[in-house]
Amino acid sequence: MDEQLVRVEVEIFGEYYTLKGDGTREELIALAQFVNRKMKQLADRNTRLSKSQTAVLAALNIADELKKLQEEHENLIRMLEPEKKDSKKNS
Repeated sequence: MDEQLVRVEVEIFGEYYTLKGDGTREELIALAQFVNRKMKQLADRNTRLSKSQTAVLAALNIADELKKLQEEHENLIRMLEPEKKDSKKNS
């Protein structure tokens, strides 16, 4: 049986969207608020941006943050791997 999807209506940068997901209502609202904040920050810094330009730049900024966090995560995993191998040898 499929899990029940949560539906929530949110406002992002003056537009209304119905989000559906398997997270909680609060999680979906928090995601929408995060995107909204990013778009507002960009729009405040450059008033000449259209809504679509603001959305694309926000998406690029969020993607950049995600990429950096993924790289940091991978580096931390690599740092821990030798410790795991050493602990197995000593067992």
